[in-house]
Parts: sequence; structure tokens; C-alpha cells
Amino acid sequence: MYQTVLFDLDGTLTDPGVGITNSVMYALKKYGIEVSDRTELYKFIGPPLQESFELFYEFPEEKAGEAVKYYREHYSKTGIFENKVYDGLEDTLKKLKNSGKNLVVATAKPELFANQILERFHLAEYFSFVAGANMDGTRTRKDEVIAYALESCGISDYKQAVMVGDREHDVLGAARFGIDTIGVLYGYGSREELEQAGAVYLAERPEDICRFVLL
Repeated sequence: MYQTVLFDLDGTLTDPGVGITNSVMYALKKYGIEVSDRTELYKFIGPPLQESFELFYEFPEEKAGEAVKYYREHYSKTGIFENKVYDGLEDTLKKLKNSGKNLVVATAKPELFANQILERFHLAEYFSFVAGANMDGTRTRKDEVIAYALESCGISDYKQAVMVGDREHDVLGAARFGIDTIGVLYGYGSREELEQAGAVYLAERPEDICRFVLL
């Protein structure tokens, strides 16, 4: 049914909780904001960073842009590798690829960082293309990243594609193209969030993804 599987990165392929929250804490500390409970910052995992600083801390646009620079100052050196691959995920990728599926990464994370993570955790070999955001703050919305991935891979029949992600941004971004979504419940989005956004399928574990793709 589906030939191309688009994967989100953070919260779907890898668990970036420690690295992202440490980097957000580092940035917020520059403004005298201390956060003791890192779970309060899990909401930063998934959405574009600029948008998150504006929404969650009411930073004006220029200040939010500065905060993103501070975030990357820490993330690029340390936070990027404070990360781990979800149990069972690599076996899922291997099974899908061996079944002839085309696997593509579509992430709001800068493409530079996404490629470094995939290489570090030995996942790069499973993907034919990695679509991410630009470092200059462009192509950060999920629908923009998905559009870039589809165009770059020459995919014109969107019904043959499915998006796998853990947040509403993945579901809503894919919906712009009429692409079905598998919402993963092991990431950072709740069942309620994914169902309300319109996820077609829900996967409790990475291995459940195969049940929906290999129909």
C-alpha cells in the first residue's frame, strides 16, 4: 500500500530528551530563567525552536532568534549526542528496507544536525534521503520539510507515502498533502494529541509500524 515511509527524527527514531532539554536550559539561563524540572521542557521536542521560545516564554521574534543561537551553541557541541535510539527501531528500519520500502527522514531539525545524528547512531544506511530545516531559520515548518522531501525524491503520488511521527505537527504537516500518518505513542506526543490531529494509525512500539506499512 505504501511505498515511501517518511520518518520524523526526534521522538520517533531517537529519544533526544536529555540533549534538547539541556540545550534549552542553557539558552534560558542566558536570560536569567532557571528550570529545575526538565519535563517542563519536553514541549520543545518536535515544534520549530523559534516558535517554541515565542510561544512558551513569550519571547519577541528577535529575542527568540537569539535564544535559538544560544541553544545551538550548546546543542552542537554536547546536546546533539545526548540521545539514544529507541529499542526495536533499527530492526523496524531493517525490516522495512528489506521489504523494498523507500525510507526518508523528514525533520524540523536542521539537516546538518540530522545527518550527524543518523551517522553517529548508525541509522544513515537505511535512508535514501534526509530532509531537514535550514540553519538560517527557513524551511522549519513540517509541511515545508515534507514538501521538500517529496520534491527531492520525485514523489508525485502522495497516496503511496505515509508519515511516521510523534507530534501533531507531523500529522498536520502530512495532512496538507493528503498523506496518511502513523502516530507513535512511545515518543513525546500523547494519544489524545495524535488522535485529535487526525493520525490514521497509532503505534505503541517501533515494531508496530511494520504492521501498518507492510499490509
